[in-house]
Amino acid sequence: MSAQNPNKSAGLLQRSVKDHWYVKYDEVGFPSIQKGWVLPVERWKDFDPFILMAEDWFKRGTFSDHPHRGFQTVTYVVDGRLEHIDNAGGRDILEPGDVQYMNAGWAARHAEEGVEEDIAHTLQLWLNLPKHLKQTETTYQNIYSENAPVVNVDGGSVKVFSGHVAGVEGPMKSVVPITLSEINLTQGATYIHRLPETHNAFFYVLSGDMDFGENGVHLKKHGVGTLTFHDSGNEEKMSELVIKANSRRSRVLVYSGTPIKEEIVPYGPFVMNSMEEIRQAFRDFHNGKFGPPAK
Repeated sequence: MSAQNPNKSAGLLQRSVKDHWYVKYDEVGFPSIQKGWVLPVERWKDFDPFILMAEDWFKRGTFSDHPHRGFQTVTYVVDGRLEHIDNAGGRDILEPGDVQYMNAGWAARHAEEGVEEDIAHTLQLWLNLPKHLKQTETTYQNIYSENAPVVNVDGGSVKVFSGHVAGVEGPMKSVVPITLSEINLTQGATYIHRLPETHNAFFYVLSGDMDFGENGVHLKKHGVGTLTFHDSGNEEKMSELVIKANSRRSRVLVYSGTPIKEEIVPYGPFVMNSMEEIRQAFRDFHNGKFGPPAK
């Protein structure tokens, strides 16, 4: 699909970069190799509805059988191969550019493994569930790169995994709707990315060198930025984020979603609204209510 590079629109919020930083990485014990926090969990109120994002390099055995409750995950495979195994009989292998969505809901139990001798390199986003949806059914969805629609723009392309973006709809069906787009631009190209003005949004630079927003913040690979938005605006009205590539093969992921505005307690593998609910989740897991191991 093709589209012309749009011009900025009068009357629409022009997004600026509110905060930005570079991810710092730590070496960790084998079979895990390296970890960095793209979105650190202690700042979840700033990122709402997003809780955290971890960037991991790991081999088989790092994320074997484990439980979750009360949130969703969106996992983007950067490199290597990732095997998903769940205790409902699901098993699949995801490759670079693929995405897995999981609604942990009330009781997920799964494993995320490197395949054979591969080093899996992933970005895993934790996406909150509002209180009334924390007991929903556990579901998984794999979105293979080739099944996400691609819109060609001047000097690049936009691949849409989730939400209505650039005139297409991504295949990901999250319980709490979000947008997720992968934007590839060549040197000198400028693209205007449109998002609902009420969405809290952030981006992560996968490669290259780019300028973002009305304030032209310059970030390279491993750079993260959060964006201004209209918290009490009109969810039907769009806003615009200007992105300019300064090097060839510049690639960025952009995520956005409506804030849930609830207090949460992220603790271990669970995200609930109180410590008592966290304790109940641990009791339920130890009492076998999450089902058999994923293997």
